Amino acid sequence: MRGNDMTSELSGPDENRRAAGLVAAQEKAIALFAEVEKRELVTPGVGEREVSDRIRDLANEMFGTTKHWHKRIIRSGPNTLLPYRDNPPDRVIGEDDVAFADFGPIFEEYEADFGRTYVFGDDPDKHRLLQDLPRVFDAGRAAFQADPDITGKQLFAEVERLAAEAGWEIGIWHAGHLVGEFPHETNDGAKAESYITPENVTRLRRTDRAGRACHWILELHFVDRRRGFGGFYEQLLDLA
Repeated sequence: MRGNDMTSELSGPDENRRAAGLVAAQEKAIALFAEVEKRELVTPGVGEREVSDRIRDLANEMFGTTKHWHKRIIRSGPNTLLPYRDNPPDRVIGEDDVAFADFGPIFEEYEADFGRTYVFGDDPDKHRLLQDLPRVFDAGRAAFQADPDITGKQLFAEVERLAAEAGWEIGIWHAGHLVGEFPHETNDGAKAESYITPENVTRLRRTDRAGRACHWILELHFVDRRRGFGGFYEQLLDLA
């Protein structure tokens, strides 16, 4: 065991509780977005902000959730090219658009971070993107599971390779980040070790400064800048 570098042997009630809490939070996020799809809350003819508010209200209705650890995002059309930090004007979802949701609801004390893409119309490339996102996610997770010493830099490179192989660019500077209890130490873009990014040369399976196992979100934002659309998919990498 190499000090703070090994997490596979970590066990005990606190670590088990944290892992179970994060998995439970994601299961609620999955249930939330299954209901979003059932009620067709993300739909053409409705503004992005209105859709965001509808999902916020549904989370409260289903789980009593009123807090989100990051801003709620609904993007559509050309807005799907934009990174998280941008704040574009509200836009009505079009009949042939791609749209995506990126939400970070807090369930009890644990953060979920969950993203899904929706395609309207018959554009084959947009539907291909919809299929490629979960496929690349699964391949990225498989790469993580196959190498106990994988670093943020190595996993980013693998995701970038998989995206390019499928004909997409990565639309943001990272492919995921730490996740945990709320409130957690704010993820700072200058702190490469908090992200799956080319600058992170540390092992993803490690402990944080408090001696707790690091848990990760795999976050995929793929874009086709020439055709003017992108898609998004994220959930837990190392759990569930």
